[in-house]
Amino acid sequence: MSVELSSLPNGVRVVSHAMPHLETVSLGVWVGAGARSERADQNGIAHLLEHMAFKGTATRSAKQIAEEIESVGGDLNASTSLETTAYYARVLKDDLPLAIELLGDILQNPAFDAIELKREKDVIVQEISAIQDSPDDMIYDLAQELAFPGQALGRPITGTVESVTGFNPDNLHSFRNAHYAGEGLVVAAAGAVDHKELVERAGQEFSALPGRGAHAHDSARYCGGLRHATQKFEQSHLLMAFEGPSYRADEFYAAQVLSTFMGGGMSSRLFQEARECRGLCYSIYSFCWGVSDTGLFGVHAATGPGQVPELLDVIEAALHDAGDAMAGKDEIRRAKAQLKASLSMSLESSGARADQLARQTLAFGEPLEISDIIAKVDAVTAEGVLLVAERLFERTPICLSSIGPAQRLEKLEEVTAKFGSQPAFAAE
Repeated sequence: MSVELSSLPNGVRVVSHAMPHLETVSLGVWVGAGARSERADQNGIAHLLEHMAFKGTATRSAKQIAEEIESVGGDLNASTSLETTAYYARVLKDDLPLAIELLGDILQNPAFDAIELKREKDVIVQEISAIQDSPDDMIYDLAQELAFPGQALGRPITGTVESVTGFNPDNLHSFRNAHYAGEGLVVAAAGAVDHKELVERAGQEFSALPGRGAHAHDSARYCGGLRHATQKFEQSHLLMAFEGPSYRADEFYAAQVLSTFMGGGMSSRLFQEARECRGLCYSIYSFCWGVSDTGLFGVHAATGPGQVPELLDVIEAALHDAGDAMAGKDEIRRAKAQLKASLSMSLESSGARADQLARQTLAFGEPLEISDIIAKVDAVTAEGVLLVAERLFERTPICLSSIGPAQRLEKLEEVTAKFGSQPAFAAE
């Protein structure tokens, strides 16, 4: 596999995967700072900073940025997560110099014009309102707040209306200056890319960055509890979650296998029982994500208010039975096959591959070989799945969040107590 990694003198790492059969290249800059890098009074600033990068620089207006990338048929975008912020583009191979020059400009020379800032704060307020209209999004914010109360991990990435509207250009400059430094940046590309040229172009654009920034964050403290938010939605949404392993933990891959056979597809236990056998919901699935020192394993589903108790019984039974991995070796084989296929398929998308390379380099110092990841998935045993299921569901307090029409809370409280936690918040 033609993956290459280099470092600039100031610590910026440059990683690429040449895919000669492509005529395009996906590239970007990944910053090792996201919502988790914020203090309480900065909630939402990483996301606002990402938005403002496109709203003009010292030499380009917002319109000029859009016109330059689109004049060559390319696109430019960005995203903010808990521990990273990504700015990325996709262009024809001959237009890589333009794309990386634009990325360098928006990251290092943002204008933070007051008028543009006011407009973009209004846009994010609308984004927050859209989340509050979407139970699929709200339920995750509630779960993370329960899991990590009073911490950056438990606050919404978008911030709140109050926090976002209070930011000024100085706040943005301070956050960027503190966190956008060489050792925390990765320039990544996949597709029709020449690594030597990429390193040269990255050096031209990013060599002026300081080497070190403020990348430390507080250690995660998982809690748990129950919260029900009464909203005028047609369905009740449920999310049952537990503290999962960090992506650095030995049991991370066993937890991924467990999540996949529990609720990772149409053949999964939860889908078969809740939808196919009982018709309780349209979709039900489990998830397992990790950050540098913790994670979250959960199950999300939605159903009619009157069917909440039965659906909770189904999920509860599935969680208790998940430890019976010794009798589910066929399920484990299927889950491992799904995970390995997903990994291999990710290599076929240059955008997904660039993102993968950058995140792995930030997390582990270098990109991981796909063959090594597949070997770790293959090494997962039934005994390993049994141990991680016991740790998750028998020794970790539950986070149970619910959104939807008003309902009796006795069933929610009963399930919460069974999994070793007490209600942390009253119903809203």
